[in-house]
Amino acid sequence: MNARDVAVRFACEGEDLIGVLSLPERPQRRGVLVVVGGPQYRAGSHRQFTLLARGLAEQGYATLRFDYRGMGDSGGALRSFEQVDADLRAAVDQFFTLVPTLEEVVIWGLCDGASAALFYAHQDPRVSGLVLLNPWVRTAEGLAKATLKHYYRARLLEPELWKKLLSGRFAFRSAAASLLAQLRTLLARRPDASDAGREPAGAAAAPLPERMRLGLQRFGGPALFIFSGADLTAKEFLDLVADSRDWQALLKDERVAQHHLAPADHTFSRRAWRDQVTQWTADWLRTFARAD
Repeated sequence: MNARDVAVRFACEGEDLIGVLSLPERPQRRGVLVVVGGPQYRAGSHRQFTLLARGLAEQGYATLRFDYRGMGDSGGALRSFEQVDADLRAAVDQFFTLVPTLEEVVIWGLCDGASAALFYAHQDPRVSGLVLLNPWVRTAEGLAKATLKHYYRARLLEPELWKKLLSGRFAFRSAAASLLAQLRTLLARRPDASDAGREPAGAAAAPLPERMRLGLQRFGGPALFIFSGADLTAKEFLDLVADSRDWQALLKDERVAQHHLAPADHTFSRRAWRDQVTQWTADWLRTFARAD
């Protein structure tokens, strides 16, 4: 289907936000809002979001991508992914204005864009689904565990490491210091695996993984998770799920689907990986009906 890109400018709390709408000739009633993970702008790494938006538009899904306040060409002060609810609401408002036939929006987010989507989605009934790639659940403990479990194991299999060892060029002192630092972080506060039914005293004060879990639980709509196999952020999230019965229950729910792309890096930098993500997204968009 033919599609075109349209430059977009809209307001958010007195600041101008800049975006691009990829608009098909005959848009579906379901559109896609791309939430950019930071620090990036609407094009994404190696034009990831540009090509995603155009690919979805060619399959009939109007797709809007934009810069948060303080990022890219948008005005205002820089803010974190935990402070962009107003930006997302303004973008959804503008999306419905630009595409009058639109009835619902799916939010697509990578990394901390996925985390921002989880914080926002349950607050807006116009959001009917979530596509979440390599969600950012970073904690010091989670990073230490993922590094020890995945990074060091992979390093032991690298020929370059053994070449350095045999040639005497390996920096034992700095490597040992890094390893000990990770171990101290992990042992200082082990994750609590018996968290079934546990609710934080206040959602706003809860750790990032708990706030994200509550966001998905409160949203209640369909969600597609996509994980890269060669990405420490994805490994950290999957380790969290393995340690949490609450997260496991959520991801086993029939409304949640998953795809794993074993060779892919964090941003799906190769064409084959990027195209696979676009097709998985488009296929999934056709699988569910709006709950109401």
